[in-house]
Amino acid sequence: MSTPVKESTGLRMGRPFGIPVYVSPTWLIVAAFITVSFQPRFADMLPGYGESATYLVALAFAVLLYVSVLLHELAHCVVAKHYGLPVRRITLYMLGGVSEIEREPETAGREFNVAFAGPLLSLGLAGIGALVEAYVVPPGGLAQVLMWQLWLSNLIVGVFNLLPGLPLDGGRMLRAAVWKVKRDSGTGTMAAAWVGRGVAVAVVVVPLLMNLMAGQEPAIGSMLWTVVLASFIWLGASQSLRVARVRARLPQLRARVLARRAIPVTAEVPLSEGLRRAHEAGAGAMVVVDHDGHPVGIVNEAAVNATPEQRRPWVNVGALSRTLEPALVLGADLEGESLLDAMRGSPAPEYLLVERGGEIYGVLATADVNRVFSGV
Repeated sequence: MSTPVKESTGLRMGRPFGIPVYVSPTWLIVAAFITVSFQPRFADMLPGYGESATYLVALAFAVLLYVSVLLHELAHCVVAKHYGLPVRRITLYMLGGVSEIEREPETAGREFNVAFAGPLLSLGLAGIGALVEAYVVPPGGLAQVLMWQLWLSNLIVGVFNLLPGLPLDGGRMLRAAVWKVKRDSGTGTMAAAWVGRGVAVAVVVVPLLMNLMAGQEPAIGSMLWTVVLASFIWLGASQSLRVARVRARLPQLRARVLARRAIPVTAEVPLSEGLRRAHEAGAGAMVVVDHDGHPVGIVNEAAVNATPEQRRPWVNVGALSRTLEPALVLGADLEGESLLDAMRGSPAPEYLLVERGGEIYGVLATADVNRVFSGV
């Protein structure tokens, strides 16, 4: 699964293909669960081994399962790098793995290829492992059990990720298909995210119905695991829906349209006088300039609002301004994703907008940008 994640706090394990790999401590929880759950199975398959040995074999299966996840994620990343997409890292955590690819593919075809690479590798390894177990490894021994572990773990990873809903790879493949047909990536995301919510419900309901139809009591451990997986899929699909809704509003994000008219004031002007001038000019912001008229700061709206009215004649606007760093000066022509990227590069409550020749156009308040996305 290839999706952005927060900063990793896990243990760094290496850099295959130049990609940092981290393992989250939450992996230990699942490793213990898998070990305890599968030990009885391995005890039946290896009757000549003691309990301690079969627990070790079950732990080996848990490790192999996550090695399969790592190989799966590496396949995504190698194809992404082939297309020139920057890959930040891979993180293995409680519910599997994520590849942090910093930019989405430019076309539906590339999106499909990056998404399909993981399941394709997993299913290929599963097929090779099954053939080796059937025709190469002697039956009835530890080697057969280990090979069975290898192909089964890859089969589980491959089939699970082919489920057709975001945030799974099958969902990204569905997104790419709808994107190709509708020629709109947002429509593809919405469709795959809603299917992902349906998949989340099915992950819980289908096993429950099968148990009830067979007259069996559902195992508590299995049900708990399916609920955890379903929650992961539901939350991922919901996040994708929010992202799609945000991107649908990007055409409304134009710096010129959102800009506030600004008046120039020198730093020693009292706040009350600056506010009076702004009110007379119908301006919503103040830019601090030096005595040559060059902008040197932006008066912070939150600081102004926090200043009691009776103190405003005694407080200079310079004391409530932020120094105008180069990253806080944006082009007035910025729109959409480009505008968001510029703001993400240097988060601030206000930015100075300038024309191409350097003339002041106005002030862009982050609060006004946030209002475009309110309710998403």
